[in-house]
Amino acid sequence: MKYNETKQLPSISESEMVENRHGNRPDTLWFTRCPVPTASAIAIRLGWLNDEFVADGIAVRSLRHAKELSVRESHFTHTLANSFRQGGNAPALFARSEGADTALLGLNLVDQYQGLLVHPKSDITSVQQLRGKRLALPTRTKDKIDFWRATHLQVYESILRQAGMTFDDVVLVTVEVPHSYLDVFAEVADNEVDVPRLSRQHLAECVALLRDEVDAMIGYSAWGVELREQFGLRQLANATQSDCWEDHVNNGYPETLTVSAPLLREHPDLVDRYVSTLHRAVVWASERADEACRILAQEIGVAQYWLREGTTLSIAFSLDDRELAALENRKRFLLQNGFIRSDFDLQTWIDDGPLTRTRSLGPR
Repeated sequence: MKYNETKQLPSISESEMVENRHGNRPDTLWFTRCPVPTASAIAIRLGWLNDEFVADGIAVRSLRHAKELSVRESHFTHTLANSFRQGGNAPALFARSEGADTALLGLNLVDQYQGLLVHPKSDITSVQQLRGKRLALPTRTKDKIDFWRATHLQVYESILRQAGMTFDDVVLVTVEVPHSYLDVFAEVADNEVDVPRLSRQHLAECVALLRDEVDAMIGYSAWGVELREQFGLRQLANATQSDCWEDHVNNGYPETLTVSAPLLREHPDLVDRYVSTLHRAVVWASERADEACRILAQEIGVAQYWLREGTTLSIAFSLDDRELAALENRKRFLLQNGFIRSDFDLQTWIDDGPLTRTRSLGPR
């Protein structure tokens, strides 16, 4: 299947979640990914994951088409057996902290736009002038972990720190987001994302800003850049322009690739093949930058133009010290601010076997 072709899969019933096996092998591998630059996005849209396992009688399917919310919530909880997840780190860290039996296979650093924005007619011209002002803090109460609130809170903390300020200097105004991130539309094909929903990522806080209910908001990723230009919002600061790497850390810095640990223990060959297919996608993207950019723009739900400033298209994954330091920083932030309840040792979470074996084989 070519990257711009789609395939509609049938809805998934809960009974289909029961693991049927041919011999001792699963008949389905599940995946979920976030709308960010990932090797999974490339491999899914090119049809490579399906192609890799079809001869084994193993289907590769997206959990987003499950009718049951409890199944779709595995995007956050990673409790669905035989599943892979790639994307923002908050859900992966949350799942592990809650006791999910997962393994960390890889990390990649994706710098996404983190802009502090004010109304075009605002008289605020610097971060320092935000003292005593109202900052929009969106809250998603219907999701297992409020990754969106955590994302905004860490951007605020970074930008305020750069200006010599803290949360004591500003007023955080909770802006309710009434729907769940996991709301899905049946007409969206399995290898696509829900572009209309992604375009509404900042809707609640943007409306609050335009109604003068808050004085500033955060624009995140390519959606934030598009929003800034669409409404002529003025940027006071951008955390990703900082020379300090800690100011870049957030939900996508780094992204995580995780797997159900029982699958890795019982069928390491299947995990190796999955990881190898993602590595193949990394190589393909490096050789076909324009095509890769089109795919990733579709994944994020924006025009390619906004990717130039909105996000880096870095999909190569590793387990290097720099990535691990960023993940430790992110875990500490989530723990200190109550987004995860239990700490854990990152080293005990890591399994570098699939990545090491993939690298030893070289390009396929």
